[in-house]
Amino acid sequence: MSPIMNIYQKCLKLPFGRWVFSRILCFKAPYFGSIRPQFLELRPGYSKILLKKRRSVTNHIGSVHAIAMCNVSELAAGTMLEASIPRTMRWIPKGMTVSYLKIATTDLTAVCEIPLDGLETPGEFPMTIHVTDTRGDEVFQAVITMHLSKKRG
Repeated sequence: MSPIMNIYQKCLKLPFGRWVFSRILCFKAPYFGSIRPQFLELRPGYSKILLKKRRSVTNHIGSVHAIAMCNVSELAAGTMLEASIPRTMRWIPKGMTVSYLKIATTDLTAVCEIPLDGLETPGEFPMTIHVTDTRGDEVFQAVITMHLSKKRG
């Protein structure tokens, strides 16, 4: 089991464990704290994160800001990949392509799901993140290309 999955599993045993895990992750990567993510589920090959619509993540027209959706997408993909790759591998985002499909006026859920095969092979690994509103409508989609490589040492 990956170190991040160990932490997640330990946190789930605590009261408000998902909230605790989200805070730990935002402490490690402080920028993600700006969106106050709430992890709903994390396992190898799958992540689901809630992004609450609050004033601090809205734009001038009152919808969820595009960059907030980019942030939750990168967090969903990166955390899930960290939970999924072999310990001999590492990753870094190489690029992101986004599609704004519908105005985002509610809380949002970001889901990233990938097959687990191929994660031990260095190279480019595209990951699709689907962001839906509370009605289940997809409002945003991101494809993040991760570069996988062997760890040194």
